[in-house]
Amino acid sequence: MQPGVVSLVVISDIMCPWCYIGQRELQKAIQDVADCGLDIRVEHRPFLLHPSMDEDKAMDKRTFYIEKFGEEKFKQIKQMVNARAKAVGIEIGWEGWLCQTIRAHRLLRKAYEVGGQELQEKFLDVLFYAYFTEGKNIADIDLLGELAESCGVLPKDKVTEFLQSDEYRAEVDQMANEARKKGVTGVPFTIINGRWAVSGGQTSDVYTQIFRKLAGKGPLHAIPAAPSCSDTGCPAAAPAAAATVKS
Repeated sequence: MQPGVVSLVVISDIMCPWCYIGQRELQKAIQDVADCGLDIRVEHRPFLLHPSMDEDKAMDKRTFYIEKFGEEKFKQIKQMVNARAKAVGIEIGWEGWLCQTIRAHRLLRKAYEVGGQELQEKFLDVLFYAYFTEGKNIADIDLLGELAESCGVLPKDKVTEFLQSDEYRAEVDQMANEARKKGVTGVPFTIINGRWAVSGGQTSDVYTQIFRKLAGKGPLHAIPAAPSCSDTGCPAAAPAAAATVKS
C-alpha cells in the first residue's frame, strides 16, 4: 500500500437502511479529513440479505416487517432508524417494495468497471434513494435501466441486455459468498487496508478517528457497537458489536 493511501472495501446490501446511513456517515468523514493528506479509495462489494429470494418477486415492505418483527418491535425499529437517518439528511420510507438485489449489485460492479469509485458511489446513492425514499422496486429491469442511464453507467437498452445476460452474476455470487465464509454476518461491514474492519452503521466520528489515526494525527479510541442488518434481522433493533479482523 502506498503511503497515505487508505483502501476501504464496504460490504453492504442496498435493502439495508444501516448501509444507506453508514454510506452518508462515511462520505461525511472523508470530507472531514480532507486536511490529512490521505488518498481514501472506496470499493463497494455485495452482500445478499435474501439470497434465495426470486429475482422477479417483490413483497410489500410494511407487511414483510410486521410479519417478521410484530407491530411494537417494528415501531421501535422505525424510530431508531428514522432518528439516525434524519441526522444525516436522508429519508427512510417504510412503504414500497422489498426485493432481491442481485441485479442492482451486478450493475454496481459494472459501474465500478466503467467509472471506478466515483461512478459506483453515484449509482449507489441513486439506488438507495429509489429504494428507501421513493419506495421503488429496484429489481425491476426497466427502472434499473432508467437509473443506470441517468448516472452514465450504461444506456437503458444496454442495461436490459446486460441484465438478461450472466455478466457479473458469478462475480456477485462469489463476492457475497466469500464475505460469509470470512465471517461477515451483518452489514455494513467495512474492511480497512485489508487488515482491519468495523461493522455496523458507524457514525462519521468513528471513521474520522480511524482516518486521523492512520494519518498519524490523532488517537484511536475503542470502536463502539453499531446497528446492522443480518439474515435474522434487518434492520436490527439492537446494535451489532464492532469487529476487528486481520486479512
